[in-house]
Amino acid sequence: MIDKAFVTECQGFLEANRFRLDEPMKLHTTFKIGGPADCLIFPASLEETEKVLALVKKYQLPLTILGNGSNVLVRDKGIRGVVVKFARPMAYIRCEDTKIIAGAGALLKDVSEVAARNGLTGLEFACGIPGSIGGAIFMNAGAYDGEMKNVAYAVRTVDRAGKLHTYSREKLELGYRHSAFQDNGEAICEVELLLQPGDKNAIDAKIADFTQRRESKQPLEMPSAGSTFKRPKGYFAGTLIDQTGLKGLSVGGAEVSTKHAGFVVNVDNATAADVLGVIHEVQKRVFAAHGVELHPEVRIIGEE
Repeated sequence: MIDKAFVTECQGFLEANRFRLDEPMKLHTTFKIGGPADCLIFPASLEETEKVLALVKKYQLPLTILGNGSNVLVRDKGIRGVVVKFARPMAYIRCEDTKIIAGAGALLKDVSEVAARNGLTGLEFACGIPGSIGGAIFMNAGAYDGEMKNVAYAVRTVDRAGKLHTYSREKLELGYRHSAFQDNGEAICEVELLLQPGDKNAIDAKIADFTQRRESKQPLEMPSAGSTFKRPKGYFAGTLIDQTGLKGLSVGGAEVSTKHAGFVVNVDNATAADVLGVIHEVQKRVFAAHGVELHPEVRIIGEE
């Protein structure tokens, strides 16, 4: 349960539509799956984030931080405590010479489009990744031989005590699907990218090529969390799953995509338990066939 005093204090500075109790998380994830969050908050600024996280600490509530909800599976019983989600209220994007400054809630594809419009190269790879810029830093998102590590310049965060910090690129610890923020638990609030001047026609052509490739190969029309498994060393997860004959494997309303075996998709009101059932079956069968362990790339959160 959420302390009534916490609710009262938050309602003192948050607009009503940015503070919700018992909110179904299936409405806030790209998987369209997930039980209720005790409390869901959408901050609109760094200052609001500082206030919210200070209050979460004051009342000793569990805290979960989300971006666009595109790389997560929320379990069916939902999330206890407070979920802070960076979304439209913190989706600002501005260009300053060869730098782009974006609020954590800005969608990666929108940031990529702003870069292209301003003739800046380096972010073309991100044009179709369905996440926020904050989530992209958190996971060091990447595609088509590009990754956030190559363009991240600085990150502003708020820690669990409500204090503001700025990290230079050297302190981000960006590796394969990893960042320092997975370890320190701080909320990514604002990201600064450093790009390079480029030829606008060449940038547009590269984005068009990546978009065509993505749309032709990936099940973008189905709810999912993107690539389900991390790439095992020396292999591609989707290829291993395909070679094991698992396209179309289903549990309840979840199945391995028939279009791209690296994706588990929600085909018919799937539950988190359905998705986990598919994941576990895929792991078991791929290991039996190839001796390779697959590990989820998607973050699995919430109460079992």
